[in-house]
Amino acid sequence: MKDPEPLPKLRLLPIGPLESRPPTEWEKRLREIEQLEELPPVPLAPLRVGSVPYLNAVPLTRGLEDQIVFAPPSELAKLLRDGTLDAALVSVTEALLHEGYDILDGIAVASLGEVKSVFLAHREPLEKITQIFCDTASLTSVNLLRVLLAERGLRPDFVPLPNYHDAPFYPAVLLIGDPALDFVRESHPHQIWDLGAAWFELTQLPFVYAVWALRRGHVSAALRGQLREAKSAGLRELDAIVGERKEYDYNFRKDYLGWVIHYHLGPDEKRGLAKFVELLRKHVTNNVFDPQYVE
Repeated sequence: MKDPEPLPKLRLLPIGPLESRPPTEWEKRLREIEQLEELPPVPLAPLRVGSVPYLNAVPLTRGLEDQIVFAPPSELAKLLRDGTLDAALVSVTEALLHEGYDILDGIAVASLGEVKSVFLAHREPLEKITQIFCDTASLTSVNLLRVLLAERGLRPDFVPLPNYHDAPFYPAVLLIGDPALDFVRESHPHQIWDLGAAWFELTQLPFVYAVWALRRGHVSAALRGQLREAKSAGLRELDAIVGERKEYDYNFRKDYLGWVIHYHLGPDEKRGLAKFVELLRKHVTNNVFDPQYVE
């Protein structure tokens, strides 16, 4: 019987401190893995997303603030149309008057009644108003006012507001967002017609002011998930947001973000949107697209 072959001798590493010898291939690989684990997480994709720089939108971009373009609604609409952005929190009218957008289901900036930050400031009774200076930053607010007045048989002229500073000097002016909140907190001779309250009086439905508009075919499920998680984080951390922000006073922020504005897009909000589409077609234009929702 043949004797078994002797086992090969193990090659032992030389004894001594590790830094005194070159690393083995295994040690090199371990170091590579350790370095990879120390790197910050890679984002799902470069965000091509925009939002408005208003207080009421803050809870919808929680955790994404450093990756988002902030601009007025009208500017965001342009960036969305020319393909610079794939998704933007825009005035809902942008998604209704232009084909090729989906609306991210479940998320909106809406109110059931008074909204505080979208209103007509006027000195004369509504029936006597012949001209309204309007903040053209939001086409939705302009068209909402057109619809509300048309339902009363009123059709004044709409003129762009040259600048916010002159707003108190005009007999009738439409304001939105933070400039509206600034205006109403100062002394002025105007009556305030809150458009959210006026819409609820007319329809008994919520009004949706802004939605996540997505360029159809350009937004991945992963990005939609990021936007949903941002909303979830914003609502979870709403008390922290109220405490962190510096606009106005704490009690106002708490009431405005926690009660006046809500951020869900459910059956009632969709009925409100459907009613708005109906009235846009009746009073403004026939070229209105039915909203297309995506999960």
